[in-house]
Amino acid sequence: MKSRLPYIAAAVIFLLGAVFRLASEPSFRGIGPDAALYSKYITMLDKVGLSGYPQIAQVYIEDQRDPRSIAKLPPTRFLYIFTSWVVKHATFGDTPRVDGPAAATRDPAWLSLRRVSCAFSILSVGLIGLAAWRMLGPPVGLGAMALMAASPLSVHMGAHALIDGFFAFWATLCLWLLWENLQRPNDWRRLTALGFALALMVTTKENAFFVYVSLCGLVVANRWAKFGATTRPLILVGVLGPLAGLLVLVTLAGGIEAFVEIYRTLVTKAQTLGYAIATGDGPWHRYLIELLTLDPLVLLLALSGIFTLPAERRPYLFLLGFVALSYLIMCNVRYGMNLRYTTIWALPLTAFAAAQLIALALRAGSRAAIVAVVLFSAVCAYDLRQFRIFFIDSAIYEPSPVSLFQALKIIKEPPSR
Repeated sequence: MKSRLPYIAAAVIFLLGAVFRLASEPSFRGIGPDAALYSKYITMLDKVGLSGYPQIAQVYIEDQRDPRSIAKLPPTRFLYIFTSWVVKHATFGDTPRVDGPAAATRDPAWLSLRRVSCAFSILSVGLIGLAAWRMLGPPVGLGAMALMAASPLSVHMGAHALIDGFFAFWATLCLWLLWENLQRPNDWRRLTALGFALALMVTTKENAFFVYVSLCGLVVANRWAKFGATTRPLILVGVLGPLAGLLVLVTLAGGIEAFVEIYRTLVTKAQTLGYAIATGDGPWHRYLIELLTLDPLVLLLALSGIFTLPAERRPYLFLLGFVALSYLIMCNVRYGMNLRYTTIWALPLTAFAAAQLIALALRAGSRAAIVAVVLFSAVCAYDLRQFRIFFIDSAIYEPSPVSLFQALKIIKEPPSR
């Protein structure tokens, strides 16, 4: 019976994570600008079908050619749109689009987008736990799963039609599968899984570039860090997987010229987008400030692990290397910094924090298990309180620095005279 306890605990934590997401009712119940565009693409996909997807891309190109048109999310974020479209047809059939005030509660496209976000937020809890369990052992796996279950940012991503939690699932899967292939080289099942995961990540969002470059950096660093064995099949899969995803996007865009124009226009117009200029800039340590504001306990525990976790444990170095490489890229994108992008670091942050809490609990000797449960419960309860402060009491939709500081009363409205 004792050997089954970790699996029972994992099932309980996973179910609690699902309950937190399914039962969460954020105060912001409108349709944000991102969701409105994704809903539009789903409606267009209803009309033209999958074979007509290049028509959707052409509509986007024509709109963006207008100098008066602001930067908009491209239809090449295909996997999120397509998955939501499939869910819409499976759950709502041919129910027509609902516009106006009732759209937030009745529009089938928006509801499908939200259901996909919620489902992948739940799946991310299990993925984080499984990956940490495999890389660092059952105690850290259970702890990381618990911290992910109560993560305020992850719960928020699951409550809205936002792509970042969906993308983070695929990015985390690629990170973990790379580790698995380094440990067990030339296993065709793991290689195939990594190839598919890389292809799907590329078809999800342009931020796949950050993740892919970071993964390539880890493979290069493996020569000195000795994470595992780098083999020719692994290199081949690492090239062919993303290339397959890229070819899918080029086909959906209607050709290489259309594909290049979509991204060139997106990058150019994003540099002049008023909201991006106002909220997407800052120093290199901006992400640390925002994470410290939203989820301080997990961040502080994770950062302390950099200096105290055993250096001989290669999984820690592997995860730390991923954060360092991706952070270096992400903090240097002009007007392109956003707290939502940090969801790709969920596995390293929760694993490091969990390892630190376990190290503290082990000091209690024979009562270590009880102390660990108390410590993790306290941190999770604090994180759920953070979710309430920011996303229920303050009704935040876009977690920008100003909105976060206003929620904590760091920034207040000046008193009227």
